[in-house]
Amino acid sequence: MPLTLLFCCIVSFFVCVSCNQEEIKRPQFLKLSEGFKNPIGFYNANPTFSWELPIYEQIKAQSAYQVVVASSKELLPNNADLWNSKKRKSTQSTFVKYQGKALESRQKVYWQVRYWNQDKNASEWSEINSFELGLLNNTDWQAKWTGLDTSKDSIKGVRNFLMHRPQYLRKGFELSSDIASARLYITAKGVFDVHLNGKDVSDDVMTPGWTPYNHRIETLTYDVTELLETGKNAIAVELASGWHSGRISRLTALYDNFSSPKILCQLEVVMKDGSKQTIISDESWKGTTKGPIRLAGIYDGEVYDANFEIQNWNAATFDDSNWELVEVESISSEVKLAPKRHQTVKNQLVLKDVEIVSVKENSAVFNLKQNMVGVPKVKVQMKKGDTLKIRFSEMLLKDNTFYTKNYRSAKSTDYYIAAKNGVIEYTPKFTFHGFQFLELSGYDKNAKPDASWVQGIAQHSDFEKNGTFTSSHDKLNQLQSNITWGLRDNFFDIPTDCPQRDERLGWTGDAQVIAPTSLFNYDVHAFWTAWLQSLRENQFEHKDGMVPFIVPDVLQTKSGSSGWGDAAVIIPWDIYNATGDITVLEESYESTKNWVGYYQSKVKKEPYLPKMHSFSDWLQPYPSKPGKLGNRGDTPKDLIHAAFFAHSAHLVSKIANVLGKKDDVKKYKDLYESVANAFENAFFEDGKFTGEKQTQTSYLLGIYFDLFKPETKLKAQKYLLEEIKNTDYHLGTGFLGTPILPKVLDDMGEIDLMYKILFKETYPSWFYSINQGATTMWERWNSYSKADGYNPQPMNSLNHYAYGAIGQWMYERIAGLSSLEPGYKKIRITPLPNTEFLTSASVSVKTPYGKASSSWKIENSTFNLEVVIPPNTTAEIQIPYGIQDDLIVNGSTFKETSNLKLISSDSDSIKILAEPGTYNFQTKL
Repeated sequence: MPLTLLFCCIVSFFVCVSCNQEEIKRPQFLKLSEGFKNPIGFYNANPTFSWELPIYEQIKAQSAYQVVVASSKELLPNNADLWNSKKRKSTQSTFVKYQGKALESRQKVYWQVRYWNQDKNASEWSEINSFELGLLNNTDWQAKWTGLDTSKDSIKGVRNFLMHRPQYLRKGFELSSDIASARLYITAKGVFDVHLNGKDVSDDVMTPGWTPYNHRIETLTYDVTELLETGKNAIAVELASGWHSGRISRLTALYDNFSSPKILCQLEVVMKDGSKQTIISDESWKGTTKGPIRLAGIYDGEVYDANFEIQNWNAATFDDSNWELVEVESISSEVKLAPKRHQTVKNQLVLKDVEIVSVKENSAVFNLKQNMVGVPKVKVQMKKGDTLKIRFSEMLLKDNTFYTKNYRSAKSTDYYIAAKNGVIEYTPKFTFHGFQFLELSGYDKNAKPDASWVQGIAQHSDFEKNGTFTSSHDKLNQLQSNITWGLRDNFFDIPTDCPQRDERLGWTGDAQVIAPTSLFNYDVHAFWTAWLQSLRENQFEHKDGMVPFIVPDVLQTKSGSSGWGDAAVIIPWDIYNATGDITVLEESYESTKNWVGYYQSKVKKEPYLPKMHSFSDWLQPYPSKPGKLGNRGDTPKDLIHAAFFAHSAHLVSKIANVLGKKDDVKKYKDLYESVANAFENAFFEDGKFTGEKQTQTSYLLGIYFDLFKPETKLKAQKYLLEEIKNTDYHLGTGFLGTPILPKVLDDMGEIDLMYKILFKETYPSWFYSINQGATTMWERWNSYSKADGYNPQPMNSLNHYAYGAIGQWMYERIAGLSSLEPGYKKIRITPLPNTEFLTSASVSVKTPYGKASSSWKIENSTFNLEVVIPPNTTAEIQIPYGIQDDLIVNGSTFKETSNLKLISSDSDSIKILAEPGTYNFQTKL
């Protein structure tokens, strides 16, 4: 071969290789730990790294990766000084653990990643991402707890609880050089809003949030570089009681909760000349309680008097010489100061579609058309000295007056006192309400109420939408809307049971039943893991492993409840399966074992049958006992103890297996089998429940938790079907039975029966509340009816998420998308339509690997299924109609390819193993 030709061939080869390399696009959507993107004030010095592969033909899977971590951008990618994973042969692209040098408070860290595709070609390096650690240790703080003694005012509120005047605190200071960067580290015993030089530092709401304050108080970090100036500056803080010092924390002895609220802040400034200056909360601060927010509480609302407004109080030029000197407290080593590990509450949505319901004398009632949580924004004509009263209600009575019996002692009322004539604008700051209707009274009598006077600002913890569900059925779509509104409304820094009455607590039972549905709909990975830390902190107060009914445990409960405390085991397992994050199992492992140990401590005489407290199958319909006595339903608590004892032991065995703890795998599996045997022998005879009253839940627990021998299980299934038939195919379940009903019927192949139950219109059913006008999930199946009015019991929340647990089945089986292996590494697409009720359904989920979707419709006797499978995953797709010979894929007759492999085919369905890609399947009905 001539040299010239040889040279040309060699050049062409390298050009082609180069072109091929350029085609391997960089990884995208880099995330840290539970989904954080370039955070500052980050909580974790040992994070995990995740990324997604781009979607295009050349990328099906990852064969290797390399992560590099450095102390500066300039060192990446070739000179990483903190960690270089080097090339690792692995398909793992989520939750890769940092294994580099120890990281410290305040440290700014930069990272990049690249991958090798299935053909072992390397991608481009990703964009450089970063994270900056917060103050990780109490010793990092120079500041002191600072504030005024507001307890001395002895202001007494509902039930004679001590109330605290909100405080206005400030500190003037000078900066002598040009500013390079500045960080504000801040928290409070209470809730705060902070300003620098008259400007808001953030748009966060009710910070720092709610934790077990006797164990841990969360801190926030803000980049305030742009808010500071050379010369005079001022930091100013508004401070109110919040959860810490309000009556929501009811026991005086608990974390000194009725002492005066305090602020803790540390402003660290780095100058362009390299010098540093730190401004801390200390004795030099000044304060007053003579500001416009006169009182503020979570349950009772806010009082704002514009006559007390202080012009420019948060500006550097303000003269605070007449203000009081503050008190200070040293930081205690007993309470951990730790960066917040999930996002703060923020204003999320403004409801503007408001209508006037009624006007009477000097009051008007407005309907926001959606039960919501947050605060109003009012714009009203006022006369000087008059008081605008703002009341809230979830629903109205027949005469258009407010139904507030279900608020119990929560006054849930805001007041605004006008300082001048004219239009005022007001939005409460240190409270939140659950409401759909709002009443204004006390406005200018000459003004004509207008719908524009009122808007609703919906608030919840700041997480992104993770999934979507829609269908051809209007009421099913309304159910989805009710589920998602109920989730957002009750995810207010912690998962609460209700948002409106004098409760709003983190009930563990409610949490464990809704967790799977929430993980489909929203990116609440960090939200749940943060709350689980609080759960562990409260649990570890108890040597016997008891998990309280509520977290944070302001009730200081003395005993645990089956089905409630199991949240310590069930929720970590649910998170792991939804995300693939093994960290949550590692963090919770001792907690899970301790809770099973609590069950063991309650076993007295009978083998493996504990005696303890239980809320049982809470709010089961048609209980045999009336009133409050019936709230726990008819499934015996001893049966529920044994069922959840066995289930938690079984899950601990599975968790131990994931973590490689072989001895514990056998130990807890043996325990599970022993408890399961005791369960069957104690409560069933030849598959039939031996209790006084047959219940759906007694069978559901035994079947779903796999507590029967195989032959007994088949008999129990028949008895379950009899019980469902006896209720005319309606629900007979409360909080514990409802989430597992669809799963059990699904496993039994009774899909059409589950559809029949789901689409029932009459009580008790999911559509019943929709037919009564519900826009959120209700606490009770019969909280209200148009014919009979409201349930007479005051415990009657109209915004309660537990029964929204059906949302999981809507995603997994109606539209047919679920995780077959933890974190959607393998996806299952198995829609099971019922043409009596639906002609289409569609879901999408942002998996850790990218968006997956399943969308089907039936049209002209043809079943169409569109599927998206993200890179670095595989999917089992089951087409429920037709035979292999009739299957059309992307417009052509189905043939096996490298992307689509036939698993099985029969007269009812076709099962295919699919590689990443977008597919359209068609078959005749």
